[in-house]
Amino acid sequence: MAQGRLRVALLLVGILFMAFFVRLIDVQAVNAKSYAERATRELTKTAKLLAPRGEITDRNGNVLARSVESIDLVVDQNLVNKPKRAAEIIAPIIGKSPSYLQSRLTGTRKFVYVARDITPAQWTQLKAAIAEENQGGKLSERIGGLFSERGFRRDYPEKFLAASLLGFVNSAGIGGGGMEASLNHILAGKDGIFTYENGGGPSIPSSRQTLVPPKAGKSVRLTIDRDLQWAAEEAINELAKQTQASSVSAVIIDPRTGEILALATAPGFDPNNFSRTKASLLQVPSVQEVYEPGSTGKVMTMAAALEEKVVTPTSVFRTPDKLKRAGKAFKDHDKHPVWNLTATGIIAKSSNVGTIKIAERMSEQTLYSYLKKFGIGEGIDLNLPAETAGILHPVEKWSRTTFPTVAFGQGYSVNTIQATNVFATIANSGVRIAPTLVAGTSDSAGHYTASPRPESRRVISQDVAAQLSAMLESVTQEGGTATKAAIPGYRVAGKTGTAQRYDSKCGCYRGYTSSFIGYAPADNPRFVMSITVQNPVGIHWGGYLGGPVFKSVVSYALKNYRVPPTGDELVPFPLDKAMLKKQIKEEKQRKEREDKISAALEKR
Repeated sequence: MAQGRLRVALLLVGILFMAFFVRLIDVQAVNAKSYAERATRELTKTAKLLAPRGEITDRNGNVLARSVESIDLVVDQNLVNKPKRAAEIIAPIIGKSPSYLQSRLTGTRKFVYVARDITPAQWTQLKAAIAEENQGGKLSERIGGLFSERGFRRDYPEKFLAASLLGFVNSAGIGGGGMEASLNHILAGKDGIFTYENGGGPSIPSSRQTLVPPKAGKSVRLTIDRDLQWAAEEAINELAKQTQASSVSAVIIDPRTGEILALATAPGFDPNNFSRTKASLLQVPSVQEVYEPGSTGKVMTMAAALEEKVVTPTSVFRTPDKLKRAGKAFKDHDKHPVWNLTATGIIAKSSNVGTIKIAERMSEQTLYSYLKKFGIGEGIDLNLPAETAGILHPVEKWSRTTFPTVAFGQGYSVNTIQATNVFATIANSGVRIAPTLVAGTSDSAGHYTASPRPESRRVISQDVAAQLSAMLESVTQEGGTATKAAIPGYRVAGKTGTAQRYDSKCGCYRGYTSSFIGYAPADNPRFVMSITVQNPVGIHWGGYLGGPVFKSVVSYALKNYRVPPTGDELVPFPLDKAMLKKQIKEEKQRKEREDKISAALEKR
């Protein structure tokens, strides 16, 4: 029996040793890597080191968006012994209700956010208050479990200024609208990693630590001028209130470079509190909303006709107040007797009938080709989300009434930037430059990289651009539709637009889009500005609504940039046949006087 027990014992010992041996092989050979990784996870802790986003500044370095250090208050609910008392202490410091805080502090979860974005001063005050409460008390009754998680929040120091353009950053640190969204890959930095031994921590020098430092995002310099942006927003905010419009947009472009100096939207919002804002206000209507331009589109018809040499600024057209084409009656905005207008007069008085007659001297394909050259139906690529290219159907899809409709600015759609750039092309002697919003970027070391120069192409000749510019000056003078846009001491060119507004909800035309686009000084253009009013209530004429805003803002720009007053006065083109005859007669008399003076001098 003793020998039997000994054999059993030896067998059991052998089995036990075999089990240990198999386990040893498994740990040290077969699954050595996975066990090592598991051990590392259990022995160390890893924390994320958040990287700040880059700044967004205007062209002069004024900060429009920045990242500032913030603290989030978190809790391990298992360590809070007196949640009600803790809530009473914390509430007055961070401005939360005790009942809300008690609900966040009570439970068994190890990680709960109590408050986001408290200041360093609040965190210091909170720690001191908890320490005072715990002083002298029993260990089991002390309040604990509160920790700080450091990070960054997005701050917009100018608040409402350029809000729709800048966008916002959501709670996850991702850009959600405007430049913040479209340039998120540039602005967002790369988070770092901090690894330390379990039981140690960042504050214990003896614990082994591994650090991958965070990499800050690049900063973006816009072409926007903060002061011009402010002036534009002030003006259109007032206009939006007066007209009760669904939106008002204003754009200012430097025609020499294509740089956008202001891109304003009303009504606006505060991106510091974007969560309380209606979704419709977070959009950028200048690039996201398309509309039929109306009479501002007539400048492209006129440019095509001048370039094709089928008209001159003084060509005379018999112009009634309505005209029938393909069974449809096309009308001017007001009833009037038959006019004998020059091409300049047709632009000045914004005659639909006259513009159709001018367009009929060209083919449909010719007019279409010029609209394409001006960028209609093409994307702009301003690095803004949800940009629209507008609509311009090919000639093959035109109906019998499309040609006359397109001639005076309806039957196709544009966004505000496209419409403004048409006038910038004319102001730039016929050369179209792609609009730009981003001047360049800077890395965390401050090294600046300028954006590539935008593409440019000639659309119309310099002579035709000069003729058309002079014709557009008549719009802001006596007899034109935008006398309210005139600026004393400066020559101003421009065009009004009042178009029926297509409403996608009913699939019909309902309401109006009112606009004015102009530039100054007309003899040496520095600023091209558009004002677009969507769905105004009451008066809806583009010159009446947009003209005063143009005058106010561009006057400020001319003064701010110290642009000298116009030198040469304009010799205007006549607006009608009578004025043309008078001008020819006066020119003949002047020539005769000069000839007499020359003859008298020769006799001497």
